[in-house]
Amino acid sequence: MKVTRAGFLLPFRQSLVPRRLAGLSVALLKATALEVAILAGHLFLYPSGIAQERRPGGRAEPPGDGTAALPTAARPPVVLLHGFIDNRSVFLLLRRSLAQHGRQQVESLNYSPLTCDIRTAAELLGRHIEEICERTGHDRVDVVGHSLGGLIARYYVQRLGGDTHVRTLVTLGTPHAGTRVVPLLNAHPIVRQMRPGSEVLRELALPAPGCRTYFVSFWSDLDHVMDPLETARLDHPDLLGHSVRVSGIGHLALPVHPAVAAGIRQALESETQADVARDALPGRAG
Repeated sequence: MKVTRAGFLLPFRQSLVPRRLAGLSVALLKATALEVAILAGHLFLYPSGIAQERRPGGRAEPPGDGTAALPTAARPPVVLLHGFIDNRSVFLLLRRSLAQHGRQQVESLNYSPLTCDIRTAAELLGRHIEEICERTGHDRVDVVGHSLGGLIARYYVQRLGGDTHVRTLVTLGTPHAGTRVVPLLNAHPIVRQMRPGSEVLRELALPAPGCRTYFVSFWSDLDHVMDPLETARLDHPDLLGHSVRVSGIGHLALPVHPAVAAGIRQALESETQADVARDALPGRAG
């Protein structure tokens, strides 16, 4: 699956600059403007997501805007995990979209902004997921992780035995192979763990035979937090899954954009997706 953004060029611009370069500049301007707007909105909402959300118990959550959910069979809970120096407020629109399309058990988890180790955060995630499974009566959950959140979830699945509890893991702009962006942030230990060649990433590159989780990695051609861009594609010989290229949006837009939300819903749609994948390794997309 490929999610794209459509655009057009004015005739006089076509005569001044090559079509390909003009198209790129227009897409870049649009993506940058969208990133700025999303950042402003997120800064406004950020205080509302600082506290850990109240656990809903075993009952299904109604959609946040009062819209009736589409009828569906019981599906695993969805766990949303935010990125670096962020909180659960980033998923406001995504969780509403999931609820409106039948995913009634959706929970957003916060980890501390003072977290300095991906392994420690992954252990905490594991305890949360086990508690969710016990509380809801489901054996497995689906997880959506944005940026660092996807890396934490992957470590739990791949290195801590979390594949027994995670059916599908969707990552959004996650530096699976490490990112070199903003070297000045290297003072933070968890940023160093997201650099190419870090000890954590070397662990994740180790063999993972028999991993039962299905992975879907979304990566964008205008994600300037990923350097190189392709680092957000998950490519591991032992992990089942596929990558989805998203065109024309930046890093902050990935958990917010409606086209990406539709792609996430599609990735979570099949309850037997991971089971089928175990029998026949799928071709790579994106």
